[in-house]
This record gives sequence, C-alpha cells and structure tokens, in this order.
Amino acid sequence: MSSNEQNNETPKAQIREGTNLKDFCDNLGVRAKDLINALRKEGLEVGVNQDITQEIAGLITKISGVAIEITSVEDEIKRLAASDPDELVSRPPVVTIMGHVDHGKTTLLDAIRESNIVNKESGGITQHIGAYRLDRKGHSITFIDTPGHEAFTRLRARGAKTTDIVILVVAADDGVMPQTKEAINHAKAAGVPILVAINKIDMAGADPDKAKQQLSKEGLLVEDWGGDVVSVDVSAKEKTNLDDLLEMVGLVNEMLELKGNPNVPAQGVVLEARLDAQKGPLATVIIQQGTLHPGDVFISGTHFGKAKALFDEHGKTLKEAGLSMPVEIMGFSEVPQAGDLFQVVSDLESAKRIASFRLSNLKKDTPLQKDAPLTLDQLFKSIEGGGTKELRLIIKGDVHGSVDTLNDILPNLSTDQVIIKIIHSATGNITERDIVLASASHAIILGYNIKPQQNILDLAKKEQVEIRTYDVIYQLMDDIKKAMVGLLDPVIKEIYLGRAQIKRVFHIPRAGEVAGCLVSDGKITRNADVRLIRGEEVIYEGRISSLKHLKNNVTEVKKDYECGIGLDRFKGIQEGDIIEAYTTEKVAPESL
Repeated sequence: MSSNEQNNETPKAQIREGTNLKDFCDNLGVRAKDLINALRKEGLEVGVNQDITQEIAGLITKISGVAIEITSVEDEIKRLAASDPDELVSRPPVVTIMGHVDHGKTTLLDAIRESNIVNKESGGITQHIGAYRLDRKGHSITFIDTPGHEAFTRLRARGAKTTDIVILVVAADDGVMPQTKEAINHAKAAGVPILVAINKIDMAGADPDKAKQQLSKEGLLVEDWGGDVVSVDVSAKEKTNLDDLLEMVGLVNEMLELKGNPNVPAQGVVLEARLDAQKGPLATVIIQQGTLHPGDVFISGTHFGKAKALFDEHGKTLKEAGLSMPVEIMGFSEVPQAGDLFQVVSDLESAKRIASFRLSNLKKDTPLQKDAPLTLDQLFKSIEGGGTKELRLIIKGDVHGSVDTLNDILPNLSTDQVIIKIIHSATGNITERDIVLASASHAIILGYNIKPQQNILDLAKKEQVEIRTYDVIYQLMDDIKKAMVGLLDPVIKEIYLGRAQIKRVFHIPRAGEVAGCLVSDGKITRNADVRLIRGEEVIYEGRISSLKHLKNNVTEVKKDYECGIGLDRFKGIQEGDIIEAYTTEKVAPESL
C-alpha cells in the first residue's frame, strides 16, 4: 500500500461493549462535555453515563473521523489468549458422543465411566446434555453426551461446536439412521474429526460391514475400507473393545495438538443450565481458556454473577477449573441460556454494565402484545375474527436444554394460517410472574418436566390461565398440533336453497328495480345470500333487500309461487336472469 493510501485510511478505535461516554472520553483524553455537545448537535440527547451503542458509535465516527468498533469481552480474551505463544499449554480433548436414538450413546458412556447414567433418563432417552471428566493413564478426556431424538437437533449441533472430537455411535444391527446423518452434518459443519464406534456387535443380526458401507455413502470412509476415518467395533453392553476406542481417541488427540492459555481470565461456553431450589441458578460450563476460581466475577449472555462455588459432575466442590474442564457454577443472577459464552471480567460493576448493555439491545426486538387469556379448548371461539392466527406460548422446563429444544421445534410447526409465537421461556418452575404475563399476553403456559405448586395452580385458575404440563415431548407436540387445528379458520360450507327465474322487471319509485320472479326450484328466503346469473356468467353476488308475495312482505317463497325480489345495491337486472339463493355455515376443520 502506498503512503498516500495509508494517509487516506480512516483511523480505527476499538471499545468494549458496555463502555459509557465518560470512560470513553477519559481513555481518549477528551472532555466528555465537548463530545456530548457534539452529539446533541446531531440530534441525540445523551449523558455521561450513557452506554455507547452502535448508533452513538456511528455518530462519533461522523464527528471525529475515527471509526469506532464495539467488541465483545469474549473477543478481547481470545486475542489475549493467543497473544503470547509461550503461555500456551496442551489441554485435554473435549469429546462429544453423537448418533441416532437408542444406538447406545449413553450406555457407551456408562461403560467407559463405569457409571449408570442411562437409568436416570426419562424413558431411556437422553434429554439433556451432560459433561463428564475421565482420567486415563495420566491423561484427561472430557465427554459430552448429546441426545439422539430428532427433536433435539440443536443440542447435538451445540455439542459439536464445543467439541474437539466426535464419537459417532452407529448400531451394528440398525445401521445409519436419520439422526446419524444429522450428527455427521453437524460434526462436519463444526470442522471436527469424527471417530466411529460401531456399537452392539453382540446383538443378533449385527452387521458392522453393512454399517460401514452405509457410512461410506455419507462421505465417511473408514480405514477398513481404505479411508482415513478411524472406526472401532464395540459392545457397550459387554464392554468389548472400549480400551481400543479410548486409545484411538488418544491418537486423534495427539494429531490435533490442542492448546490453551491457562493464565488469562477464564472463558467457556454454557452447556446446560437449571434452577436449583437450594442453590439457585446453576450452569454447566466447559472452560475453553484460562482458569476459573471461586469468587471470579463473570458475564454470560445477558446475565452476570460471582462464582460462589464450583462443582464437578459428582457434586464435589472444586478449588479451580482449568482447560477443557466441565464445571457446574453457582452464583448466576439468573439462569443463563444454554450455548451462551461465559467470560470472567474484572469486577461486578463491569459485569452489570455489560449485561445491561446486552439486555437493552435485546429488548428492542421483544414487544409485548396484550389480549385476553384463553385455553387450548377455547381457541376456536376466541379467534373467529379472521386473518392469520397466532398461538402464544410461555415455556418453562426443568433444564435449559429442554427449553431450548422446545424453542426450536414449536415455532417450526407454524403454517401459513397459524403462527406459533413463544413470548417467554425459561428454566425453573412456573411463577406468579409467568401467570401475570400469560394473562396479559393471551398465552398458554407449557411446563416440561416440572410440577407447579398449588398456589400457582390456584392463581392460574383465578386469572383464567391454562397450564399444561408434560414429561414426554411427543405428547406436548401432539397437543399443540391439535390446538393449531382449532386455530384454523372454519371451512365455509355453502347450502343451496333454491332458484327463481325473472319474468319481468318493475321500476318502483323510491324502491328501484324489483324482479318479478317465479320460484322454479327449492325456496327463496328473505335473509338469503344470492347470486344473479345471466347465461353462464355470475353478474352479481349479494343479499336480498326485499321479498314480497303479492303485495305482502314475506320471509319465504316456495317452488311454483310468484314473488317480487329486490337486490341490495344492484341495478341492471333483465328478464330471463336467474336468481340463485343460498346460505353458508362454518364447519371446523379436522386437520391442518
């Protein structure tokens, strides 16, 4: 680049999110008053404690000629962690177990850890992410167990993005299935190596070669077939070849040469979050950089806190959590979002300011709509007004993984006619605030794996808010689908009444045109809808304005009788035209 080009380049300055105008000016050595006056001339009223938003940053750039870039605290630590290569040390691998439902993922992890996780799962299906540390021959491995049911795609995706190695479990007696393919796609998208475990080789009908052949069609060619994907035939139930599997994990890890900086402020990602009755908000975090200690102040999404205590997967208290360690943290202000980044910051005031900055940005996109409360059974009656329908939901669940999943799958059930809108979701039991929000927002509360207290049920009854609780996701989805059918506009069914042929047209002063008719079929009623037919063309559709027999107003004229018919707001009837009368009724649809 030439010197002239360098001189023409706009100067840049980076500031951390949550920085206010006072700190910004102090760092630059300029008077805050001068900058505030300049911003006011641009039409923006601000104070010295105002956080610098993207709008304010744009105006400062316009005023000063310095391009202001707002960066996250996580980006700062990433740059700091990589700034000194001499401080980088080897770290344990994070291994995610993925695959189709019932292919033995949790059983395999059970066998490796010699634990009994699978019996704790509802219906034998893993519904939450769990993280576990294993020490083997002086080396540590962190395992993440992800659910296999198709509804939990996002959990599997999040697991792949936080991992170094994926163990893809494929049942030898079942082969490659839909969630197997999804797991492969997630792992490939995350750019992590895949190690295949062909499980259930002890089962009747097991055919590992068939499974490997199916994998090759998905772009995974195992070493036995001349490829470069490591594959091990195992039996989690019989604990066959598990040492070989772990040995392969170690070899892949050596090739990856994973590094981290233990000396920077701790940084990680939230795998799972929940609300404990005694301990308050808790979150399981994988530490990706730095070392976490009790007492550290942190920020995670729009929440913050101070680490009051650290626990391992057995509930034992930890003095610190280092690289690649899964740790449960107590001390969050509220339950964080699963998948949120976790970052230690210098002090509580900074954490509060960053959280407030993020929350203010978030609230701009979440307006609250108000309406009357309803139940699933009352939906049809409450929305007969027409137009696109909206089913509003509040979701509460035992852990954030479940809530996260419902946030994904329920809106996807929306159609052109019915839109599902989740106005609020969180972990923990249903609270009075949830009832108030549901009442004000025309919403239904769905509880997943929780039991509302009696006082909450009583309040819900008083406020006419419906609460529905479930412990199986399929039942929840079925009920929502049924509710959506109730939300659909009813089918309009036309009921034919009769026909009348126009024999003569009369022009009556102040009454306009009146058709002298003979009812040729059925009957004509005073309140009927009609269409005027000329030849094969419909000339008019509307309603009858008057119906007479002889000189008397009547409500009905039957076949073979003469009558006078006036059409509402229509002129131009002719002899020979046909008037066809009908009514309509609304019929509830039976399916989407």
